[in-house]
Amino acid sequence: MKRFFTVLLLVCLIVAAGSAAFASADKPLAGQTISIFIAATGIDEIMAEFTKDTGIKVNYLNMSSGEVLTRLRAANGKILADAWFGGGVDSYVKAAEEEFLEPYISPEAEKIPAQYKDPNGYWAGLSVCAVDFIINKDVAKEKNLPMPASWADLGKPEYKGEIIMSNPSISGTNYSVLFHLIQLFGEEKGWDLIKKIDSNIPFYTKRGAAPPNKAALGEVAIGIDPYDCGVKIIEQGYPVVSVFPEEGSPGFLSPIAILKGAKNMEAAKAFVDWSLSKRGQEVQMANTAKVGTRPDADAPEYLKGLKEAKIIVVDPVKSGEMRKSIIERWQKEFGSKAEQ
Repeated sequence: MKRFFTVLLLVCLIVAAGSAAFASADKPLAGQTISIFIAATGIDEIMAEFTKDTGIKVNYLNMSSGEVLTRLRAANGKILADAWFGGGVDSYVKAAEEEFLEPYISPEAEKIPAQYKDPNGYWAGLSVCAVDFIINKDVAKEKNLPMPASWADLGKPEYKGEIIMSNPSISGTNYSVLFHLIQLFGEEKGWDLIKKIDSNIPFYTKRGAAPPNKAALGEVAIGIDPYDCGVKIIEQGYPVVSVFPEEGSPGFLSPIAILKGAKNMEAAKAFVDWSLSKRGQEVQMANTAKVGTRPDADAPEYLKGLKEAKIIVVDPVKSGEMRKSIIERWQKEFGSKAEQ
């Protein structure tokens, strides 16, 4: 049975102001340092605010959620980090199944709607990010390409060689695209469209942030893009526009979790608490183009691009259950074009 949560994200256009202190005045864990895996943008600013509020320092390694899962599997029980922040929820679901995560139900999690968190406390959703198309207007004009308005458009032959997407076996963002298309159009028609889009893609990049960057630089006309990456490029003045597909865009949940056996457990819990708090979510929204999962957290004005977008939030459980079969088929049929 298909089960996915459809929402029209009407973003509250209130500029986040002020910064009420989250931690208590004595900052009981000040001076401790945690190590985390991160798949997110704007992270330096976010971590600086966390350290300011709690006194806890952060060492982090930025990589896609699929890469984190691969490292955890290869570690053979060795503790690699204390926590995991951001990326696609499908990898967190698999990590919980494979016992890489430490259950922790933060007191802040009660403010998070049930569909955005694991009932056993293995992960909790930080934010929802949508997928859009970043289109280079200059390239489109030069090559007389029409502006794509839909997923179906991306499968048209006039876009041959002009679309870039990241490797969905590594990128949680683009795994969500595959899952979304299969759910949206059905198994047969979904894979048929994936094949048509693939015929227009010269290669698949390793990182989810690469496609919008390549479109911005004019290497291709279109990048399939996590909105939080593309909006930063637009702000930098590149000749690009953002388009949300008219059939609906996958909204993928970015969670947070504590890794099993974390060496700095109390500091890791404090990190989760802060990240799920109203203060923490407002800091994150001020530095990324993702909508926080807390209904009481105010969104900044620059998220207005999501106001009218049709966002279909990917069911985290079903996407996690289907990940292995979808990725295996994708690798067999299209994986030879993946960047090494």
